[in-house]
Amino acid sequence: MERKRMGVARGITAAIFLMLAGQQAVAAELAQAASVPPAGAAVTEWPSHWQIRLRALGVITEDSGYVNTVPGSGLSYSDTVVPELDISYFFTDNIAAELILGTTYANIEGQEAIGGLGNIGKAWLLPPTLTLQYHFTDFGAFKPYVGAGVNYTIFYKQDAGSADALNVKNTFGTALQVGFDYMVDQHWGVNFDVKKLFLKPDFDVTVDGAKLTGKAALDPWLIGAGVTYRF
Repeated sequence: MERKRMGVARGITAAIFLMLAGQQAVAAELAQAASVPPAGAAVTEWPSHWQIRLRALGVITEDSGYVNTVPGSGLSYSDTVVPELDISYFFTDNIAAELILGTTYANIEGQEAIGGLGNIGKAWLLPPTLTLQYHFTDFGAFKPYVGAGVNYTIFYKQDAGSADALNVKNTFGTALQVGFDYMVDQHWGVNFDVKKLFLKPDFDVTVDGAKLTGKAALDPWLIGAGVTYRF
């Protein structure tokens, strides 16, 4: 009788062990099934840290500046529309750095006391600008941002007009920025962006053999629209 009771106890213990083992196996299979996406379902991946934009950029300058030692002198500059490329790197979902690359030119005109000079000259400029941005991520596909940074403008291919010689000097400046991306899907979007550069290069000019100096207060607005691609 005692042997029979021991056998029944062993049987019950074995049954309980098998039930527990079976439950664990079923739970493991369900967890594995839940982790595998159904056939044909799209797998969502986090975007890359890198993003590029291609924009059409309007460069609208402030008509301000002067020639030293010529009271009442003024300057004005031509506005342009040019292509522009920017490259962004996202440190987090909210913080990014953006480098803009593009080139344009400015015709320099005499105004007021030196208005009779007309076109003083023309200078091409390369103004790479690096900004640190904060991106707002609480608006779905609409992703506004603000930024601030620094600029270093290189003036090249300078041609004198009514002046005998012209040399606009390379200079540092600062930049403020506001804009937004509207993402059509995970990678593609459209962009609108406005930057204000604070840019006041010094220049040397020779007119009728007289060497003069001055300051060209360009301070351009950069207004751009284009496409965004997030890798």
